[in-house]
Amino acid sequence: QVQLVESGGGLVQPGGSLRLSCASALNIFEFNSMGWYRQAPGKQRDLVAKITVGGTTTYADSVKGRFTISRDGHKKMLYLQMHELTPVATAVYSCHATLLRYDYWGQGTQVTVSS
Repeated sequence: QVQLVESGGGLVQPGGSLRLSCASALNIFEFNSMGWYRQAPGKQRDLVAKITVGGTTTYADSVKGRFTISRDGHKKMLYLQMHELTPVATAVYSCHATLLRYDYWGQGTQVTVSS
């Protein structure tokens, strides 16, 4: 059963850092790709970063150089390290994985950037 559980969200001040984690019930290398999406209030859900099974990473232009996606196969974990956060980053962040032609989502974790 594919299960993705995010953690690590919370309130952070502008300029601060936060690391999100996504725990997978499956071996993460079974997925074609994994990634992080975010959805701000009243907006569509957008890709933040993703990593393929081969290790190729993709980032949204707005986060390049500040966010890093990584994974730990032994722990079956996906991470998103975020630096230099701004209020624009306030959103629900969701872990995503693709397996064959199916998409799987975590429940999301709230990130709020505010002073």
